[in-house]
Amino acid sequence: MSTFSRFTPLACSLPAIVPFVGPEAIERQRGLPIRARIGANESGFGPSPRVVSALAAASQDIWKYSDPENFGIRTALAAHHGLKPEQFAIGEGIDALLGLIVRLVIEPGLPVVTSLGGYPTFNFHVNGFGGRLVTVPYVNDREDLEGLLAAVKREDAPLAYLANPDNPMGSWHTAEDVIAFARALPDTCLLILDEAYGETAPAGVIPPADALIDLPNVLRMRTFSKAYGLAGARVGYAIGTPGTISAFDKIRNHFGMARSSVVGALAALEDKNYLTEVVAKIADARARIAAIAENNGLKPLPSATNFVAVDCGRDATFARAVVDGLMQHGVFIRMPGVAPLNRCIRISAGLPADLDLLEQALPQVLKGLR
Repeated sequence: MSTFSRFTPLACSLPAIVPFVGPEAIERQRGLPIRARIGANESGFGPSPRVVSALAAASQDIWKYSDPENFGIRTALAAHHGLKPEQFAIGEGIDALLGLIVRLVIEPGLPVVTSLGGYPTFNFHVNGFGGRLVTVPYVNDREDLEGLLAAVKREDAPLAYLANPDNPMGSWHTAEDVIAFARALPDTCLLILDEAYGETAPAGVIPPADALIDLPNVLRMRTFSKAYGLAGARVGYAIGTPGTISAFDKIRNHFGMARSSVVGALAALEDKNYLTEVVAKIADARARIAAIAENNGLKPLPSATNFVAVDCGRDATFARAVVDGLMQHGVFIRMPGVAPLNRCIRISAGLPADLDLLEQALPQVLKGLR
């Protein structure tokens, strides 16, 4: 297979991988239609009807570029969080913003601290810019704040990543502990505090909006992909000091946001009642997933997210067999990728019909394996 001859040495050294194998790819590869899409932490409950109407109306203006300054959505987010517009950067989902942050901070060989088994897309960006990943194992299925802090200090790392609540385990730390961790970091280390699941977290988990806003070395990440039901729209944002936030303007794609996506996000922010309804439905779905797991002799882990990690009580081989077995029934789920987390499977909150299929298929799969 012929390849262009002048890619950079770094690019040539990297594997051509996709951090997540999507359900569409699984359908193509295996020829199995997905009947219950409960593996990608999307919201099967969908967006607010107000959002759907706004998107339909906005389609007529799709010939226009979106505002490169993202003024409208930054202003709306400032009102929503009680902050200022200049404290927000908008991007094509948190994933795009993570790439920009790594590009701003990391040069080849510099250490980056994260949790072993944490969000793989962040690692993908670090590798793509030549950073050196320094990973800290989970402790009791939670990210180890003391271990992360020690690694940052030991390595003199300029960048660290913490998700709270956490993906893939659904675990969490209190806001008090997260604030203490952030303030204990050297000011030469930029903390990415990923709060993608902030809307589904219980009280006392997410620090107040202004709790860390004085720290120029903290960027808090939020998204419309989870509780708001807009994963396909790709709208994420970072919260930080105006000085740190302004750095994004040096390298971001100023016309990167789809006009319709911004319209949808604005409409979603306005419909607070719908968000409350969806968060309640997610909590109900988590409870049902936990009950299904327990009824089949598995152990659901406590979750502050829109998914439940389920301990299968064996090893990664067994967990993978459960994932593959469920796919044979058209039920798409995922699992963590690193031991000891990969003894678990991960099931996203879904519609009652989705969970009906899970409830029917899981005992059949487990019976075949046991």
